[in-house]
Amino acid sequence: MPLEEVYQRNLEHRTHRAGWLRAAVLGANDGVVSTASLMIGVSAANAPKFLVTAGIAGIVAGAMSMAVGEYVSVRSQNDIEESDRLLEIQHLAVAPEAELLELEHIYINRGLSQELAHEVAVAMHERDPLEAHLRDELGQHPHTKARPVQASVASASSFIIGGIIPFLGAFAPTAGAKALSIVAFAVAGLIATGIISAKSSGSPLVKPTLRVIIGGCLGMAITAGIGALVNISGI
Repeated sequence: MPLEEVYQRNLEHRTHRAGWLRAAVLGANDGVVSTASLMIGVSAANAPKFLVTAGIAGIVAGAMSMAVGEYVSVRSQNDIEESDRLLEIQHLAVAPEAELLELEHIYINRGLSQELAHEVAVAMHERDPLEAHLRDELGQHPHTKARPVQASVASASSFIIGGIIPFLGAFAPTAGAKALSIVAFAVAGLIATGIISAKSSGSPLVKPTLRVIIGGCLGMAITAGIGALVNISGI
């Protein structure tokens, strides 16, 4: 098989999308659900004049929160990976023979014979021992490396896009129509998020989409109930 064809076949795998795709899907879903829930809660509390303000504030605050939270979270993962890398460098410097034996046992546990595992471990150590241990011992791969800025931008951007969808319902003419429009736009956004998520990850459409819709509708229903209770109690 030609090398170019092998490369193209590897591109069909979706592992390299894991970092930004997870952040983008989470951001879009959170944008739809949190913005819709906030606006439905305000509407249920009989405060329709605050819907636009609440929606804008929710989108901006949520996007900033998602961006910062995603950056800090992924950056922490980077710190752990870097700490493991430095520790592995130290181990290789202090006890290279023990590290070679450790790599050999890893290959044996994966199904190679002892002779072949030893031969492979020696070849890997002669080529790049640090790369071999980071990959085969710790599971660190360049294409799955956490990228905090990319994840942060993907999360915030998708949150804004997701939040705008239910926000459009605030411009319906009456209070009742506003609530129904927010719910309708939110459900449409959840369906779109589920489908895009499934398509991007290569999963079947039905289960991921239903999971997103059910979870989002549950969140909106709980918020609407709380808003109604606030209105009834006069808080």
